[in-house]
Amino acid sequence: MLNLVSLPEIPAAAWKRPLGKGWEKPYSVRYASNLDDGPWHGMPLGGFGAGCIGRSPKGDFNLWHLDGGEHSFNSLAACQFSIFEQTEDGSAQAYAMATESPKDGTLSRWSWYPAEKGTYSALYPRSWYEYKDVFQTQLICEQFSPVWAHNYQESSYPIALFEWTVHNPTDKPITISIMLTWQNTIGWFTNAIKSPVVKVRDDGSPVYEYQSKWGESEGNYNQWIVDNFRVGCLMRRDYENPGEGDGQMAIASITNPSLEVFYLGKWNPAGDGGEVWDYFAMNGSLPDIEDETPAEKGEQTATAMAIRFTIRPGKTRKIPFILAWDLPVTEFAQGINYYRRYTDFFGRNGQNAWAMVRTALKHGDTWRENIINWQKPILERTDLAAWFKMALFNELYLLTDGGTLWTAATEQDPIGQFGVLECIDYRWYESLDVRLYGSFGLLMLWPRLEKAVMEAFARAIPSSDDTPRIIGYNQASAIRKAKNATPHDLGAPNEHPWQKSNYTSYQDCNLWKDLGSDFVLLVYRDYLLTGAKDEDFLRECWPSIVLTLQYLKTFDLDNDGIPENSGAPDQTFDDWRLQGISAYCGGLWIAALEATLKIGEIIGEDTAIFTSWLQQSRAIYHQTLWNGEYYNLDSGSGSDVVMTDQLCGQFYARLLALPDVVENQYTQSALSKIYQACFLKFHGGKFGAANGLKPDGTPENPEATHPLEVWVGINFGLVAFLLQMGMEKQGWQITEAVVRQVYENGLQFRTPEAITSVGTFRACHYLRAMAIWAIYGVLTEFQG
Repeated sequence: MLNLVSLPEIPAAAWKRPLGKGWEKPYSVRYASNLDDGPWHGMPLGGFGAGCIGRSPKGDFNLWHLDGGEHSFNSLAACQFSIFEQTEDGSAQAYAMATESPKDGTLSRWSWYPAEKGTYSALYPRSWYEYKDVFQTQLICEQFSPVWAHNYQESSYPIALFEWTVHNPTDKPITISIMLTWQNTIGWFTNAIKSPVVKVRDDGSPVYEYQSKWGESEGNYNQWIVDNFRVGCLMRRDYENPGEGDGQMAIASITNPSLEVFYLGKWNPAGDGGEVWDYFAMNGSLPDIEDETPAEKGEQTATAMAIRFTIRPGKTRKIPFILAWDLPVTEFAQGINYYRRYTDFFGRNGQNAWAMVRTALKHGDTWRENIINWQKPILERTDLAAWFKMALFNELYLLTDGGTLWTAATEQDPIGQFGVLECIDYRWYESLDVRLYGSFGLLMLWPRLEKAVMEAFARAIPSSDDTPRIIGYNQASAIRKAKNATPHDLGAPNEHPWQKSNYTSYQDCNLWKDLGSDFVLLVYRDYLLTGAKDEDFLRECWPSIVLTLQYLKTFDLDNDGIPENSGAPDQTFDDWRLQGISAYCGGLWIAALEATLKIGEIIGEDTAIFTSWLQQSRAIYHQTLWNGEYYNLDSGSGSDVVMTDQLCGQFYARLLALPDVVENQYTQSALSKIYQACFLKFHGGKFGAANGLKPDGTPENPEATHPLEVWVGINFGLVAFLLQMGMEKQGWQITEAVVRQVYENGLQFRTPEAITSVGTFRACHYLRAMAIWAIYGVLTEFQG
């Protein structure tokens, strides 16, 4: 890693922003109770289900998802890189490499890097900080975690690598020192409220109390380690058996005869920082004091290390730093504990952070090559716009950041169990209606995890839970989970995910008319688009397919073949009333029945009853809903709204090579109408396609919520459909409009479900936006 090499190549497609440059008018949250941490989000570091840490375009570490399913957003100024530079004439300067000093007045002795003197770039899972016009040397810090497609081991590791490249463009030698300081946060990331109370927010959705043990550092201590050529500090707290929040963190680098290593075992991050900065700013050193004294009650503790070297004229050097954390346990309800996936490879005692350091220093270069080789074929495509390639990879951030769970393997689940939250505001896992579009990234890149999620839904369908609950939307009482109903979600972090499903109580999801069809289509999709060989997967899911379709058919009250919507919001647009046969749910139902016939044929099961339902349904769907230009919203409301997602069932039928739900000319006409009414006539196409407008582009109800929102994932799903139908120009127009709204207005790495034309958003860190991979899939893998 110390070879004389060139500066790293930052991909042209990476998202870029001047370091520390603010936003004039970033999007703000629509509902006061929803999460709005502001626009300072950067690419997260960490593997899937390992917990993650986010570092912003200001350079500060500010997002801490180290407790499974929970969100903490707070800049920790003591967690920081700093640079000291001294030229041959003796002049020196030193800066902490974030562009803003702490708001609480701590670390007042430190100097902070000036804003807009360089560029932040991000292309998940790599990002870069390029510093310009301050130091004589050229400095780039590349950071990444070992995440790449079809990898089920390293992609789970709680490791971040930082490779500093230093180039001396002058004709004189320059002395550089790179310091990494870190606050010991062991024990912070667990819920201090042991019996969290569930409440209903102003938007009608359930929320439970969460309070981390932020700042509770009593007993934490830091241990300086020298291990051959590896040096670093282990942050610890003593315990017998690790519970949630227990374990270790480590920072580390390398040493050799051309490098000087300095350290300070313990310092106070709540003070002025002088005990670190006075040494470092003077000559790039630290006092080399080991101090393993545990923090007392109310005390904070941090550690520091620095690597100093002289770089000759015209030369380039690379210096690696490693951050690793070993927090092996995730606790849900009190006493419900799971080990994280990475413990299958590093052990479960919470004492393995240094083993991770060794692994990262040994394999880091190979990991980076694996990431580059995975991304290269896409990045080299000349037929794809740079902004699309940027968003395609960056939207995968949610697989690290989305409160992600990935458990250790068991005999029943040889790859472990997996889950991503619907979002931080709607804190429950793998909402099925949302993942109908939002799971394409997982399907295409980590298909074994995708199938694990669907197997969990298959197990949940036959279960029941008669616990009564108040429904947030209308204050009615309903049971939690009806037997044989497809659950909306796989549960929440405060209970027992996978075992207790249907956490959301905003609507009675037992009455939803899309979930059963979604389940069937996703099962067949996951079989067909991963090689069409895994018949065991189909057999495992088949009993639940039969049960859920029979359950859904009970809502066909007039026995015409298609289950009716009830006049309540009973599908993914859960603030939007549909009445009678609807284009959206009816089309999904027909496509799901076609998929069921295919599955039955493959595994030799009787499908006669489904064939008869399908014949009935086909006879009435088109004739009931077609109005000459597009499909009416439903058969019962009299609405003339053009619904953007009206033909989702037809999109899935084409995707899975099933018989069309409706004929080509009707699909083409409906898509043209959607493009005109919901995209072009909605503020000139600036924001994307709204969910539902009248044919002239006006709202049916100016006070409505969902119809007037632009849903990022629904737009990407619509685009995939447009591309399927050869409407490339229209598809790319919509994609670019949506991507620009997200990435130019402070929504990067917190992509929301919905944006509005007045600059507000709802439900950030949202699962459905990974539907951008459906666009890429239709362009490439899903053809033919």
